[in-house]
Amino acid sequence: MEGERQTEQGERIDGGDTALYLNRELSWLDFNDRVLQLAEDASVPLLERVKFCAIYTTNLDEYYMVRVAGLRDQIDAGVEKPSQDGLIASQTIALIRDRVLEQSARLTSCFEGQLRPELGGHDIRVVGVQELDEDRRAELARHFQKAIFPALTPLAVAPGRPFPYISNLSLSLAVLVRDPITEETVFARVKVPTEILPRFVTLRQPAPEPALLVPLEDIIAHHLDALFPGMEIADYDVFRVTRDADLEVSDDAADLLQAVEDELRRRRFGEVVRVEVGAGCSEGLCKALTALLGVEDEEVYPVDGLLDMGALWQIVKLPGHSELREQAIGGITHPRLLRHEGERPDVLGAMREGDLLVHHPYESFSTSVERFVEQAVADPNVLAIKQTVYRTSDDSPLVPALIDATERGKQAVALVELQARFDERMNIHWAKALEEAGVHVVYGQPALKTHAKCVLVVRREGDGVRNYVHIGTGNYHSATARLYTDFGLFTTDEQIGADVADMFNYLTGYGRPLHYRKVLMAPNQLRDGIIAQIEQTVQAYAEGAPARIDMKMNSLVDGRCIRALYAASRAGVQVRLNVRGICCLRPGVPGLSENIRVVSVVGRLLEHSRVYAFERGGEHTIYIASADLMPRNLDHRVELAVPIESAELRAELLDTLERAFADNQSSWDLDGEGSWRRRSPAPGEEPRNLQLELAECYAARVSAERPGEEPETTPALSAGR
Repeated sequence: MEGERQTEQGERIDGGDTALYLNRELSWLDFNDRVLQLAEDASVPLLERVKFCAIYTTNLDEYYMVRVAGLRDQIDAGVEKPSQDGLIASQTIALIRDRVLEQSARLTSCFEGQLRPELGGHDIRVVGVQELDEDRRAELARHFQKAIFPALTPLAVAPGRPFPYISNLSLSLAVLVRDPITEETVFARVKVPTEILPRFVTLRQPAPEPALLVPLEDIIAHHLDALFPGMEIADYDVFRVTRDADLEVSDDAADLLQAVEDELRRRRFGEVVRVEVGAGCSEGLCKALTALLGVEDEEVYPVDGLLDMGALWQIVKLPGHSELREQAIGGITHPRLLRHEGERPDVLGAMREGDLLVHHPYESFSTSVERFVEQAVADPNVLAIKQTVYRTSDDSPLVPALIDATERGKQAVALVELQARFDERMNIHWAKALEEAGVHVVYGQPALKTHAKCVLVVRREGDGVRNYVHIGTGNYHSATARLYTDFGLFTTDEQIGADVADMFNYLTGYGRPLHYRKVLMAPNQLRDGIIAQIEQTVQAYAEGAPARIDMKMNSLVDGRCIRALYAASRAGVQVRLNVRGICCLRPGVPGLSENIRVVSVVGRLLEHSRVYAFERGGEHTIYIASADLMPRNLDHRVELAVPIESAELRAELLDTLERAFADNQSSWDLDGEGSWRRRSPAPGEEPRNLQLELAECYAARVSAERPGEEPETTPALSAGR
């Protein structure tokens, strides 16, 4: 029956038992805590630690804009339905607040108590105005009058002057201004214009003295009298507002493009879900601010120290200081793509020789995926190019390549997902440019996000055509391809090519989903396909065959998949899960999940690939996929999982999984209570680091096959979104 699964021993797992699951929102906060731990780790190079402070902050901003905003919507709507772990929205928000306040205190302690002083010791001095000598203050005053003052607009709240709109994530000063003649006190807001001015103003000093970096808000606060001439500054402090930024597009929207554009305009006016204020903000000023914003006390978060550490990227990107950064990881060209000395990569030729697997960013995105599309555009025998666009960079050559293909007389199709969160504007821009150039642009369906990552190239060969397909776990985004670890399969397999062709026809035409030959598609097949693989593995184990399940993903939330894994554990199957972010499964619980191990790898690169591997009797079935095991992926998105059938390529994936589970430097183990413990080498144990090992492994492979091959350099890398 639905909600229950039965193991070989006849035991049943009650899907309604809330004790089976960890809370989704708190599990995400645990992931961000792991990012924070990297900022706190003294063994990490200094500017990398500063980077992790910035990543922690921007991660948390998005979490409040989307996840906390969603919980607030439930409360406002009076929805009391608990999540699968049994908590209702109000209970979850209270727990979130407590945990975020604790983490924020650690973040401040880390930056103000450790990183800021250490930066000063390396000639990167972040100072307040009060720390400057008289000459430097005079220099700063001249800079303020010339470059900052013209960009400021003080807005007072008084009769006829309503409280101004505070934009999402903008930094502001709240000011109480007193008229010395009338003794009237009014509230005023001064926006800190970080959109047009750098957050840190650099004061150059005579060599060999280091440059000084002064926060912009501190400079403005020091010169408030220039903004309110003849008035007294009674009180001031810094604050920052976070708003609901999730889109809500109706399933029956007649014009999806227009609907998304309308929602983007409304996003600016989303409800306030968090107000960060300086920890020293007086009670009177704080009450005035919260009353004007219309927020409750529990939505106010005091911050002791620098507000909005996402701005620390400015410091991370300072030129020089190589000794304070990790050594770059390079993206080398896959050796099979360089078959002839002096030629550019021949991706189509390599695909005709057999399936090809690339692993970014260790292996170059530009000489594989981008070259694949570039080569297809230039090939006179290519008839059509079809591509999904979920997230892409503003300088991506892939989308312009489709325009070039149209101009060359080829059929070009772009399946653009307009609702890719926080990339909507970029995708709308590309969609309009593509349409104007004559590319066939399809926006998918309002109720389903198209999250699958695939390119289909149709090429005339002999008296027929051959399909060349790329299916990946990550976006067609050249910037994130240097930051995120993702796999991509290049194949000319007839059945996979036919499956992808059918998928495009289904999404661009009118019809019902078909039965696919080899791939697994969401929302109709993927969950059942994964569960079927789990159950077949359990059956093989029951029949005495060696059996194991290994999975790598970003998040594990789906209740049915979790219960299937519990059933496998109860049957005796060993299950290993590499889950970077959210995990709602409880591992190691006696009688339930003692055969399940969960690890998370968080390091220089964002672990983004999804791999689902099932061993039965020495044989392996392995899929790579665009989807995590989450209801949103399995029920509300178009997702694609493709089997890896080459023994050589399966071995490469299994090797990556083994290295991930062996990592003891950048990995954490999860226990049944929901606590994550960072792993470290045991006495006498060799240190293992997944990402460094893979970088060395791929570089060694190229060196062996192509002596002298130089890798592309990759900048300092992110554990972010």
